[in-house]
Amino acid sequence: MYAISSRTIRQIIVGASLSALLVGAPLAASAEEFTDAQKKEIGDVVRDYLLKNPKILRELFAELERIETEERETAAKSGISETRDALFRSKYSHVAGNPDGDVTMVEFFDYNCGYCKRAFPDVQALIDSDKQLRVVIKEFPILGPGSLYAARAAIASKKQGKYWDFHSALMNARGAVDEARTLAVAKEVGLDIEKLKKDMEADEVNEEIA
Repeated sequence: MYAISSRTIRQIIVGASLSALLVGAPLAASAEEFTDAQKKEIGDVVRDYLLKNPKILRELFAELERIETEERETAAKSGISETRDALFRSKYSHVAGNPDGDVTMVEFFDYNCGYCKRAFPDVQALIDSDKQLRVVIKEFPILGPGSLYAARAAIASKKQGKYWDFHSALMNARGAVDEARTLAVAKEVGLDIEKLKKDMEADEVNEEIA
């Protein structure tokens, strides 16, 4: 449901309705220039108009939402432009699919995010079906200590050349991914556990997560 404050509603109604209704009134006049009696009369006219034409509120809300959506999209595009190198060409992020592909998709994920896990087969299917797709993988461990431990282990697994295998196994792992589950999955994919633990403390692991 779209939420809007009463103040915003009032501003929209007064601004739009006065322009349409107040024939002969100075449109540039400020509220302070009206007497109390005039303000009441204006309010009565606006109220009467809206009661007779309630659909105008839906149109006003739709227009406001359209404007705010455009503003959000513009801000998002600006943010992408300003952080293009970090998003698409970071030296830290793993790249799946075609490293030289003509389309780049960036995925932020958490190994304990149920939505991320459900989406993983679709990501894999996209990679398999589009040989020009370049997928940038961004570790984004925000769901607790287990997620952070798993992310550190996944990044460290690059030292053993098994990042994608480990990443895929963790994304397909059922239940919560904590330290014990992470190490169990690491063992299943053939990682050297002691080396993995040591590599997890490397500066580049901290830098990639940061």
